[in-house]
Amino acid sequence: MVKKEEKQTLNLPFTGISTFGKYPVCPNINDLQSVNADVAVIGVPNDMGTQWKSGARMGPRSVREGSTLYSFGLDGAYDIENDITYLGPKWKVFDVGDVDIVHGDLMQSHENTTESVQQIVNNKVMPVVIGGDHSITPAIGEGVKDLGPFHVLQIDAHLDWADHRSGQRYGHGSSIRRLSEMDHVKNIYQFGIRGISSSLKEDVEAARDYGATILSPKQMRQKGVEQLVEMIPKGEKLYITIDIDGIDPSIAPGTGTPSPGGLQYDEVNELLKAVAKHNEVVAFDLVEVAPTYDPTGMTGQTAARIMLDLLSYVLKEREYKEGR
Repeated sequence: MVKKEEKQTLNLPFTGISTFGKYPVCPNINDLQSVNADVAVIGVPNDMGTQWKSGARMGPRSVREGSTLYSFGLDGAYDIENDITYLGPKWKVFDVGDVDIVHGDLMQSHENTTESVQQIVNNKVMPVVIGGDHSITPAIGEGVKDLGPFHVLQIDAHLDWADHRSGQRYGHGSSIRRLSEMDHVKNIYQFGIRGISSSLKEDVEAARDYGATILSPKQMRQKGVEQLVEMIPKGEKLYITIDIDGIDPSIAPGTGTPSPGGLQYDEVNELLKAVAKHNEVVAFDLVEVAPTYDPTGMTGQTAARIMLDLLSYVLKEREYKEGR
């Protein structure tokens, strides 16, 4: 007679509510301290800064849904290559929903973003943000100023250093320039930048005058991961902003401004793993997932995997340092 196994609750990806990683919901950011949170994942469904194809407002939903594939059991994720279990139950991760977006009012939506992220930081919780287009990053940068001063690592196809477009200074093509103007932002490292029409020559010159380090995928491959991370002062605080168009559109087509010749998943993974060891990552965002342009859903799933990878590496390094 076959022994009957004990019944389990599997919480399969296609059941329940699609929170990020199927982590529990904390509906009120003010309650984060009372629930003993380590990480708060928040969506910013704002694409009013987009210059071409809109749709990134649906990015948080797409990334959340994609993340459910990697959420079995919430008892940690075993990495067969590294022989390490990441994201174990010692870490308390909550999905706190989305920033309130006001349709047609870009600046009020940015203000709401800053206030929400600032509340997470005030609760001494690490913010992890899902965009939205890249115009949201300066609002996040203002919200995390109490975590600074910090350096910025940008993975992106585009420089995003335009001063303005006909007076609009807060679109997604100006995001990194706006960060550079903040007193708590130190050096900026711009990796994956490529292609014609990415930036005006004067934008590139302004970025270099500031002191930004700008590398294309080809230049990144020539240097290798070890040299790349050594460019960033070791042990210092780092904010990471990842535009999904930094990834090659062959594996992440669902974005409003795709650019051929991008990075592969493994390249980004190895870079993020090395950076997490080399620096103290205080917060990060991933932006520009526009699921309308990818009916397979692979872009949202790839974005979710990159976010979970980075969170895994950051928390594992904290685990080692704190002796958890």
